[in-house]
Amino acid sequence: MTKAIDMLTPRERQVFDLCALATTNEDVAKRLGMSVKTVETHRARINRKLGVSSPAQLVVFAVREGLLTRKDLLP
Repeated sequence: MTKAIDMLTPRERQVFDLCALATTNEDVAKRLGMSVKTVETHRARINRKLGVSSPAQLVVFAVREGLLTRKDLLP
């Protein structure tokens, strides 16, 4: 059975990883060399594919799937 995270494209996975760390769209765009609008589009597709509807749910998904630990979230 394919995990939901495996349905993401490599670029969506890059955006997911940064968004899971509560990075702003502007920060993600700068770090990945893309426009803010492109980041917004990726986030919308990621949310749809993973069945989440908010940044908080995205973080919960990442923690639940073992993709992010509490240490990753602390400054």
